[in-house]
Amino acid sequence: MVIESAIAEAAIETNIKQFLSVLAVSLGVATLPQIFSWFRQIPYTLLLVIVGLGLAFVDVRLVELSPGLILSIFLPPLLFEAAWNLKWSDLKQNLVPICLYAVVGVVISIAGVAFSLNQFAALPLTTALLIGASLSATDPVSVTAVFRELGVSSRLTTLMEGESLFNDGMAVVAFEFLVALSFGNTQLGVQPILVQFFVVVGVGVAVGGLIGFGISYLTQRFDLPLVEQSLTLVAAYGTYIITEDLGGSGVIGVVTCGLILGNFGSRIGMNPRTRIIVSEFWEFLAFFVNSIVFLLIGDQVHFTTLGENLGIIAVTVGAIVVMRAIAIYTLSQLSNYTTKSNIPLPDQTVLCWGGLRGSVSIALALSVSAALPERDKIIATVFGVVLFTLLFQGLTIKSLLQKLNLLGARPQQEQYMEFLARRVALDRVLKQLQADQRPGIDPEFYRYQEALIEGSIEDLQTEIEQLQSQYPDLKNFSAEQLRSELLATEANTYAEFVKAGRLNRELSPFLPEVLHTGDGQSD
Repeated sequence: MVIESAIAEAAIETNIKQFLSVLAVSLGVATLPQIFSWFRQIPYTLLLVIVGLGLAFVDVRLVELSPGLILSIFLPPLLFEAAWNLKWSDLKQNLVPICLYAVVGVVISIAGVAFSLNQFAALPLTTALLIGASLSATDPVSVTAVFRELGVSSRLTTLMEGESLFNDGMAVVAFEFLVALSFGNTQLGVQPILVQFFVVVGVGVAVGGLIGFGISYLTQRFDLPLVEQSLTLVAAYGTYIITEDLGGSGVIGVVTCGLILGNFGSRIGMNPRTRIIVSEFWEFLAFFVNSIVFLLIGDQVHFTTLGENLGIIAVTVGAIVVMRAIAIYTLSQLSNYTTKSNIPLPDQTVLCWGGLRGSVSIALALSVSAALPERDKIIATVFGVVLFTLLFQGLTIKSLLQKLNLLGARPQQEQYMEFLARRVALDRVLKQLQADQRPGIDPEFYRYQEALIEGSIEDLQTEIEQLQSQYPDLKNFSAEQLRSELLATEANTYAEFVKAGRLNRELSPFLPEVLHTGDGQSD
């Protein structure tokens, strides 16, 4: 018993040391762009992959990456954070193309990759199907980070994130079915596939919905920001574990729960200050987990194994790119025709090229049973394709956006905010000058300074009006800024009343509902 306890303590100490080493390297990478400006051209997650590859090249392994670590520990918070921040109104408007990409697109990807590997790389059909299923899940974290940085349209971001959230679940369902098929635990046919699909998805939606709505109504009963924040964390992991234990898709469950809490629970059960606290917590957690995952993706690469399977990797990369293009262009046209929506060709091209693969694909590949003789080949192929999509496609997405003229107005927004800030500052200076008439100072000096400031204000106002005429969307941007300021004012007022003892708890957030009701009118 003493020996077992000592072994357990040694294992815990080793795990803590490994965790701290991974964290130290990740945070060190985060500081590189601040020290060397050239690194700012590379998205943070891709920079982590590159550093991880460097560590792998010198054979430094920070930790052993396992499917359980990714699927059970890393995946739930990443899915929940993305779903929490995804607006239901945006998702509802784009639900048809997202579902087409996430369901039909997964089938097209699996079939195309499996056929290509079977015909051109002479892989057994079972192995080819498992590789196709592993690589059918997209992970566009780096791409969406670039979208936000450059101010790309919110619809394109919603399409990319929405597809990723739902096709993760579809990919896991397809992979588990194919694994069961390879061991003879299920049979191939339309009815068994549909039954398993609806059971797995149905259980996920039911459990996620039950937990999401349950916590939403529970948080109405009290106002304890740290407790509510903790409940969302429990919801993310609890939903995943319970759904998996009941035979459903933990991915679908977490996404459902996150959507409900982010769009419903945070509105009816949380005041504005709590929503800000919870959102900032999940932003930190997503950054934290992504930092670890992308570093370990690069660190787990075995270059010798990749070299031995280079031909298979090349065939798979070609099939992935071609099938992604077929799926996106075909399904986008179908969506445009059936829903009368309009996904322009440039947007389709970005969706096609932005279909990166990441942690889910690697987790699925690593979970392949050692009883399958082609397991090492599956893992090597998936790692090779993931690296290609992350490094080649991920690093070129910004250039593609520039060539397609899809960059947003972020530079203009920053310039606009600078002009507004200078205008407000000069207004305050002018008021201070007019109020502070000190004896002993020549009145002519005051008049001269006042004329200078008023001239600067006039010049700034002219530049502001020119920007507004050139970029009409800046008016909507100003409205969003004002809305954020009003919400912050409301939250601060409640906090002041509570701190002064004039309220026992903060008031229900009436103002956000009023502001959101006015969205349609302002547009």
